[in-house]
Amino acid sequence: MCYRGRHIIMINRELIRQKVVQLIYAHYTNENRSSDTLEKDLIASLDKAYDLYLSLMCLLLEMGRIVGRNYDAALTRSKRLGIKAPSTRLVSNKFMKQLEDNLALKAYKEHQCIDWSGEEELVRNLLNEGLALDVVEDYLNDNTPTEYEKDRELWRNIYKNIIVDNEQLDEFLEDENIYWNDDKNVIDTFVLKTINRFKEDTTPDMPLLPQYRDESDKDFALQLMKGCLQHETELLELIEMSTRGWKMERIALMDRVILQVALCEIQSFSSIPLSVSINEYVEIAKHYSAPGSSRYINATLDAISKKLTLNKKI
Repeated sequence: MCYRGRHIIMINRELIRQKVVQLIYAHYTNENRSSDTLEKDLIASLDKAYDLYLSLMCLLLEMGRIVGRNYDAALTRSKRLGIKAPSTRLVSNKFMKQLEDNLALKAYKEHQCIDWSGEEELVRNLLNEGLALDVVEDYLNDNTPTEYEKDRELWRNIYKNIIVDNEQLDEFLEDENIYWNDDKNVIDTFVLKTINRFKEDTTPDMPLLPQYRDESDKDFALQLMKGCLQHETELLELIEMSTRGWKMERIALMDRVILQVALCEIQSFSSIPLSVSINEYVEIAKHYSAPGSSRYINATLDAISKKLTLNKKI
């Protein structure tokens, strides 16, 4: 079977750039760490981002397991009291059955980072919040025959409205792993993309998103980190020449780091269009730097890249 959307990968270059900026910033604000240590930290951080993706997929599975337990308890109670049996609509959800049967998720659950079965209170709270959504109530009250798209949309809505930006879950994940502090917003988008990849005819062997497209992305991550450290002096000189008489100390540290990483990429990876590199780091500035910094980053990178082009250095 051909799976649509298979070209989507988990660790993309957008996430890699963010990780390099974060680690270089930490390198300057804490004790300076060796190049080897930073490279190991980078790969470990990317590995943990992938673990978070798989863990959040497994969170959906655990919520589905609790749905099944709730149904069994309600069914037993209805038989004992002689009352109407509970609806099977939620427990027979076709999308959840596909998740339960997915071979990749089954394999991961054997050595998952988070044992969600040991966090039942948290998972039940999330599930109860999800079941209180109006869209879920509409789904449960729908008397028409179940359709696959409605089954999948139910869990997509629960994830989008409850798992994304959930303060209780975010605090739990932050305590679980320091690498996840800034990852979840990005990883949430990949979980939602994965949900959308499921179709009615999806079979258990459907792969989840791969960590990397190929070794070139991992090489990109390591080369970008190495280049920022090995050519630190030259990169900072480029930035200083663009400050129009300002001292480097007047430039916010995060802005300097973003410029340093961006200029390293611009000079080291000629296969990446210049406009793409600049736009990526302008977006990073919007999320990690002060208001207005993105305009400064954009103008500075544009000015420096024009000089580098004129001098045939890029």
